[in-house]
Amino acid sequence: MRRTAPLILGAGPAGCAAAIALAREGAAPVLLDRDAEVRDCLCGGFLSWRTAEQLRALGVDPEALGAKPVQHLALFAGGREAVVPLPSPAWGLSRRKLDDALRRRALVLGATLEVDTAREIQGWTVVGQRRRWVGDGLFLASGKHDVRGQPRPRLASDPELGLRLRLPPTTARHELLSGRIELHLFSGGYAGIVLQEDGSANLCLAVRKSVLASGGWTPARLLTKLASARPALHERLGSDWQGNSIESIGAVPYGWIAETSQPGVFRLGDQAAVIPSLAGEGISIALASGEMAARHWLTGGPATAPAFQRDLARRAKAPMRAARLARAFAESPLGARAGVALAQRLPPVLHWLMDASRIHPDAPLAQAPAAP
Repeated sequence: MRRTAPLILGAGPAGCAAAIALAREGAAPVLLDRDAEVRDCLCGGFLSWRTAEQLRALGVDPEALGAKPVQHLALFAGGREAVVPLPSPAWGLSRRKLDDALRRRALVLGATLEVDTAREIQGWTVVGQRRRWVGDGLFLASGKHDVRGQPRPRLASDPELGLRLRLPPTTARHELLSGRIELHLFSGGYAGIVLQEDGSANLCLAVRKSVLASGGWTPARLLTKLASARPALHERLGSDWQGNSIESIGAVPYGWIAETSQPGVFRLGDQAAVIPSLAGEGISIALASGEMAARHWLTGGPATAPAFQRDLARRAKAPMRAARLARAFAESPLGARAGVALAQRLPPVLHWLMDASRIHPDAPLAQAPAAP
């Protein structure tokens, strides 16, 4: 009989999915997070149709949370626009709303929440600011933020950065963005915009460090520079964004996959596979990896962590390749213009790419347990 509950570091989508799956089987996991109250996160405001299915299976319904429906993808590059219907309806929902619902679901089922800031990981032990935390295996779900002792490689010569700006609700933005997610492509990155449940618009950018440098080393100057050359982006930004804070995270290792892990340490979500965010499927992989790790732990305990990591890596490689291909085209001016033109003429090609960058529902990775 196991003497202690499993420890989950991070109460985001990956950690909460693991907690829900474990709690359903009576494992009483401990969720360890630095925040007692859920904060809005940098990325993840767009939920694909497959992600919505996973959430419903976990007992969380995006529509019931007020998520904005998304039926179309709009691509902008080189002065051109292509609007393509999505294969199935998707949703716009803030991470604050999503993470809060997942956390509450896990706690209702029997998980426990502890609040502490992780300083270092030593084996299965998390050294926190308050105390040391030990469980029957460690589920590492700290998102894009690394913890000392379990780093991810940072090998890119021109690393990628993530930026986020919340645009306040206005009638003009609602008319422009209702029912769609937009991707504004430029050399070295892109900007994605989607409405959230409260009517605000979530603007996320993924850019190379060199692009930020060309914009004067400040996100506000970069946005001003990008918008001045792109009328559609300028129209979405409007004139009321300048005073709003822009959140950022540096050196995101997009494309990295954890091939293995030490016994007892299950790497989840962005700590396992960092899919280029252009694909919009990071939340899906986070949810699926958490549920999959829970099934491994329930079957064989902490010793199953290396087998879980190998299986996850194997299943994530094909979608990762497709997402990297899409990102490579998007970052190139010529490739972006060609992609927009192709989307205008042959929408099924874009649908194929969307499908290829996602985990198929018949794969075990994408299966979530049924809600009780």
